[in-house]
Amino acid sequence: MTMIDLDAPGLLPPRLTAAEDGRRIVIYGDFTICSVFQPVFSVSHRRAIGYHASLRAHDAQGRHIPSHEVFTLAARHGDMLELGRLAESLHLGNFHEFDGRDAWLFLSLHPAALMDTVYGDALIATLKAIGLSPQRVVLEVPEQAGGDTPRFGAIVGSLRKAGFLIALGGFGAKHSNIDRVWDLRPDIVVLDRGILAQATEQSHLARVLPGLVSLLHESGQLVMMGGLATDREALIALECNVDFVQGLYFAGPDVDPVPPKVAAERMDALSSALRTQLVERERAEHARLAPYVAGIEAAAAHLAQGQDLRHATHDLLALPDAARCFLLDAAGRQIGDNVLPHNHSSQRAKRFRPLLHSEGANWARRPYFIDAMRAPGEVHFTSPYLSINEAHLCVTASIATPAKQGLHVLCVDINW
Repeated sequence: MTMIDLDAPGLLPPRLTAAEDGRRIVIYGDFTICSVFQPVFSVSHRRAIGYHASLRAHDAQGRHIPSHEVFTLAARHGDMLELGRLAESLHLGNFHEFDGRDAWLFLSLHPAALMDTVYGDALIATLKAIGLSPQRVVLEVPEQAGGDTPRFGAIVGSLRKAGFLIALGGFGAKHSNIDRVWDLRPDIVVLDRGILAQATEQSHLARVLPGLVSLLHESGQLVMMGGLATDREALIALECNVDFVQGLYFAGPDVDPVPPKVAAERMDALSSALRTQLVERERAEHARLAPYVAGIEAAAAHLAQGQDLRHATHDLLALPDAARCFLLDAAGRQIGDNVLPHNHSSQRAKRFRPLLHSEGANWARRPYFIDAMRAPGEVHFTSPYLSINEAHLCVTASIATPAKQGLHVLCVDINW
């Protein structure tokens, strides 16, 4: 990595000018700074709906210089605020020439700029000068910026009122809290890259992500996932039902817009791969659960013949991963206690002992009861969920069958 001399003498203040191709650039000492734009894609629309602006810098010898090093230099010489202002003007001017349609421009804002009460007025003045509407600009606010001060929320609110869209960046990092989303009411929430990294390594976290995205949708936010670089990461994003995606997997930062055909082809290929993945997963799950269909149907028949629950479910509980069987009445109340496999022993069971005995418990709100009562005689399976008995993931199979006192629902929990 090229290192910058932070004590370079005779450094002239940054200035905005034009390159030979007409694009705006900033000259700062021996460094030339230009804008690049990385597309943000809508999964549903199969095209770029916006571009995230960033800086690219090089020295007099044409060597790439990390932009944060240039800003470190500017801070050392007291030029950081001026350089930041010019960088923003650089992005706005170049984007105006870059995209003549209706795409959004995503701007990442420094927390110090956000806390400046005149920031919004200055930004609006710049937009007016170049003929760009605030509705075309998405201001990305760092999730940890501004603390919990009312002033910060008021500034964000005033920017929204002026027409800007607000994106809350880095959600899920460090001490993120859903209260932050509810307080600031951003238009878009950008999930932190760390969430994606963990989900690619831990399958149970990948199962949780769709629920997080659903929660944000129900709270009124669109959801974006960035930093996507591999097939695995892109498929996780699509399966989570995020609205927007970004990353080198789709396209990197550039000075030119991404061709629409390229974006559509990549999205179509990814959607096809996801469909294939889901079909294969469904086939594997069907094969795994098939013995439980025959097992619970046989157990229900034994119950109808007058056998007690323990004897009726003996073969069912002998299946791999069978955790427990239980019986519900027509109101969803449990009849008797859970019946466990022979020689069942679990450290988790010991830790959650207060939850183990369920006689009389009411499961009327659970999907396995509701689905079984809606279609008696058919075997139903839930999606994986957290069992309250031992606090681990399970799938429950259920079937409603006639009994002397009306319908009974036989259930078996399957460790997942």
